[in-house]
Amino acid sequence: MSDLTTELHELLGDEGFLKLTDVHGGIRVYVPKVAHGSTLATEIGVDNTARLSKMFSGGYIRVPVAREFRARHYRAHGESNAMIARRLGLTETGVEKLFSRAPKERVTAKKDPRQIEMF
Repeated sequence: MSDLTTELHELLGDEGFLKLTDVHGGIRVYVPKVAHGSTLATEIGVDNTARLSKMFSGGYIRVPVAREFRARHYRAHGESNAMIARRLGLTETGVEKLFSRAPKERVTAKKDPRQIEMF
């Protein structure tokens, strides 16, 4: 992830970051000095816009596409690869490749306290 992607994700949290990338992913967006009454506030919420305004007031940010993050979110909410493909502007094959390239979450078995250490 780029520094801006990480910064935006930490600033807005999962839901706010999702709203921002769903609406404006891949384009430059003007961040107003005042959140209330702005177009951005109606799109991603006043609180999220206020957070952005504190850091980027009166400037433009390049909103990341964040395909991997969004795809994982959609899948966690039960969406099919076909629906994810439509939402991300990809083919189903592209979505499958996206998931196959994504780092797998490491699952470790619980250690049985009765088991002795062999190595």
